[in-house]
Amino acid sequence: MRRTAFGILAAVMVLATGCASMDSGGSMAKKPLYDRLGGKPAITAVVDDFIGNVAGDARINRRFANANIPRLKTMLVDQICEASGGPCKYTGAGMVDAHRGMNISDAEFTALVEDLIKSLDKFKVPATEKNELLTALGGMKPQIVGK
Repeated sequence: MRRTAFGILAAVMVLATGCASMDSGGSMAKKPLYDRLGGKPAITAVVDDFIGNVAGDARINRRFANANIPRLKTMLVDQICEASGGPCKYTGAGMVDAHRGMNISDAEFTALVEDLIKSLDKFKVPATEKNELLTALGGMKPQIVGK
């Protein structure tokens, strides 16, 4: 159950990619996304808020009922940190393995992404960085939904 809870959270980030449109302006693109997001402290704050959003979301919170929340937070921070060009390394299970047999629906995936976007908006992450992050995580949806 712990692996699956984390995988679903990771998936949230991926679905948002489908909602994201890339900004090709690129004036801030000289710095890595990790730095533009505010580094690990900022990523950790967003993840903490995001976990709270998921816990309060009746559409998906049952999927996390047996999750090891501290481990989930750590793994998610590491995954976002790595995906954004930071120094962290994600060491969790691959998305296919983590979600095998869960039959996660498009609606559940969308709910997770909406919860993430809510946190990104709360912390006033600029649209360019938000979209870039969601895009960086975007390839995971096919590895999660319907597995």
